[in-house]
Amino acid sequence: MRTATSFRLTDQQRSTLDSIVTPHLSDNLDRLSGIKGLRHYHRHRKLIGTALTVRCRPGDNLYIYQALTMLEPGQVLVVDGAGHEDNALVGELIMLYAQQRGCAGFVIDGAIRDITAFKEHDFPCYARSHIHRGPYKHGPGEVNVPVSVGGQVIHPGDILVGDEDGVVSFAPEQLEPLIRAARLSAQKEETIKQEIATGEHHQRWLNAVLLAQGIEYGTLKQQ
Repeated sequence: MRTATSFRLTDQQRSTLDSIVTPHLSDNLDRLSGIKGLRHYHRHRKLIGTALTVRCRPGDNLYIYQALTMLEPGQVLVVDGAGHEDNALVGELIMLYAQQRGCAGFVIDGAIRDITAFKEHDFPCYARSHIHRGPYKHGPGEVNVPVSVGGQVIHPGDILVGDEDGVVSFAPEQLEPLIRAARLSAQKEETIKQEIATGEHHQRWLNAVLLAQGIEYGTLKQQ
């Protein structure tokens, strides 16, 4: 099994991913991959890193504490909290410690608290919700195992990219083909933008979609 430390993004790969929006990654993952139901609690900083995974008992963060001692620069703390929203799994103190360790951000299928701190530090954090109530610290839990977050299975060492539109994850071996495909998507969209800017009623990009479904431009499809 791949471990959280078996793959590291290069500075060039990080820079490239920083220039790619998540919809272009998602579209080229067959629109099947992607973490759903989480919102971002920071401002605008992009999330880019590799997964250090944690599975917690709902409302209990003991094994997040263990994961903190294992964090390496560039890793994203990915927590399967079973979507539990009654107790916050992380807050400002955990964020500050993780930030000092070079953590790239949090992706948490559960609740957080101290949300003002995440905004002020612009520390990338995606979570299901927030609440004032703190967690328990009894366990059980697991670190460095496959987890399910927002309907997506994430393995240790998977790459995560997050922006205002959400978070996607994928295996390291998909990185280079995905970058190439996403760049082509960006080029295609730029061409469409240029066509829209002409102000012409008839647009090739619209017509191609309609024709593929047997619909004539400017008419209603007969039922």
